[in-house]
Amino acid sequence: MTNSDTPRAAPLAGRRVLDLSRVLAGPWCTMILADLGAEVVKVENPNGGDDTRHWGPPYVGGEAAYYLCANRNKQSIAIDLASPEGQAIVRELAARADVVVENYKLGGLDRFGLDYASLAAINPALIYCSISGYGRSSPIAERPGYDYMIQAEGGLMAVTGPVDGEPMKVGVAVVDLYTGMAAAQAILAALIARDRDGLGQHIDMALYDCQLAMMANVGAAYLASGNEPKRYGNGHPAIVPYQTFETRDGRVVIAVGNDRQFAGLCGLMGRPEIAADERFARNSARVENRDALLALLQPLIAERSTEAWLEGLRGAGIPGGEVRGVGAALQAPETRARDMVRTVPHPTAGEVALVGSPLKLSGTPVVEPVAPPLLGQDGDAVLATLGYTAEQIAALRAQGAIG
Repeated sequence: MTNSDTPRAAPLAGRRVLDLSRVLAGPWCTMILADLGAEVVKVENPNGGDDTRHWGPPYVGGEAAYYLCANRNKQSIAIDLASPEGQAIVRELAARADVVVENYKLGGLDRFGLDYASLAAINPALIYCSISGYGRSSPIAERPGYDYMIQAEGGLMAVTGPVDGEPMKVGVAVVDLYTGMAAAQAILAALIARDRDGLGQHIDMALYDCQLAMMANVGAAYLASGNEPKRYGNGHPAIVPYQTFETRDGRVVIAVGNDRQFAGLCGLMGRPEIAADERFARNSARVENRDALLALLQPLIAERSTEAWLEGLRGAGIPGGEVRGVGAALQAPETRARDMVRTVPHPTAGEVALVGSPLKLSGTPVVEPVAPPLLGQDGDAVLATLGYTAEQIAALRAQGAIG
């Protein structure tokens, strides 16, 4: 019997995740775990819930698109953590959880008895992931951490933006997203370790650390040379030509990765002598003579349409792509072919379109997407799994412990 003939459970089926996070890095992490089949219970403040529910417009069915992007496949329960009854519910959920994810400020959960030490005493096998701006052991651990700030402090803005312009942030909150993905990776590793020895652990994830790691070759270049990296706009510090060019009717990215591809590009332009010029024959020479080369290439590339260039580049085996808008990207044939936009039922909007999971596992695929929950939508069902009766739930709601 082949693998395709045997139904297999989702990778994290049966794992329980208690999500005490909000905004983006934490919810992005727990959404990845939910896509992989974990049961994720999202605990929210009854007074408004996750901040991103209100970060709009646009809104769909009363929910902000920002919130919708990071919370599919979860359950929501609204709990007042300031109330002893609410704290008791969270401790009960943690006692049966495999993972807790939180992104409260330093000491924020300690006063509720919901910190790692307190919950590990109840559940020694618990994996407890804290996400913060600077890390729990940092000398500035108490400072709030937002993606924009970390992009500035971690060096990303210094290398982003026009050559002669001001430093710029990336258009998407990449530090939050990268941290969420790294946190999910750490949690998966901790689950594997726990399966081996039965022990839980604390995971300390910092946006700042992740930003520094994201600098990759740029950070390595500084450590190797001691030279402060520059901004190259849409260009590349170590590869030329590797940037956007204006065509007759738009913009195209041409990403020449080696000298053979550069010779092919010059052939496409009908100017093979450019590739033979000692100033441009090797990539290192092209980097040194960047301005002179680009002054030759830009007028030649502007003579043809974007589509003509894309056809020529593909035929010559040279990486290239059109600079698209977001709508064009989400509606592209390759997006449909990869099932990357999914439409799912929603309790107030009727249905919502969501960007799908990029994880493609042949034997244990991600679960079918379910719309992000309304605030407190699953509270009664979650409490019922803990043994609460309808009368007890009604009493908690009357007390304000739950929303």
